[in-house]
Amino acid sequence: MSKREEIIQLADTLIRQIGFNAFSFYEISEKVGIKTASIHYHFPKKSDLAVAVIAYHFNNLKVSIEKLGGRSPIEQLDMFFSIYSNIQKEKNVCLVGSLASDFNTLEEKVQHKLKEFSDLMLAWVSNFLEEGKTENVFQYEGLSRTKALMIITNMLAIVQLSRLTNNNDFEVLKESIKNELIKK
Repeated sequence: MSKREEIIQLADTLIRQIGFNAFSFYEISEKVGIKTASIHYHFPKKSDLAVAVIAYHFNNLKVSIEKLGGRSPIEQLDMFFSIYSNIQKEKNVCLVGSLASDFNTLEEKVQHKLKEFSDLMLAWVSNFLEEGKTENVFQYEGLSRTKALMIITNMLAIVQLSRLTNNNDFEVLKESIKNELIKK
């Protein structure tokens, strides 16, 4: 792994564990074992690093969605849940959830990239929900986009709340969403 990739991965962890505004290049330099000037070589500003972290997640999600092409709506729902299951198991929060709380303090280019990432997630979930409804596999009232927003916000919230309540709450909510959605 290159130093650039190592910096991105560490920044990703820090953003999702303590928040974007809670760390500096100095903390990264200490943990990676390089000078802050070396970080500035790759990322002139902290906002450039944030854009790189979001782009990393955006690209991974896009590749995952492409690999799921042709898969059933239920398989896609399971893949969506696995993303949040991994986040919860790592005791992190979702990147979108973490950065959304700092949204008003983020530079415009970071806000734009975050919105682009969230739009990709929303479009994907909306699409497989609509496909599932059309195929008579899913049942729900209203628009697919609205249902997608409800499911995504539930997952964003439970990843954070399960830190305070009980780790089992995550699984209970996930199964509840799935059971309400799948047509019996």
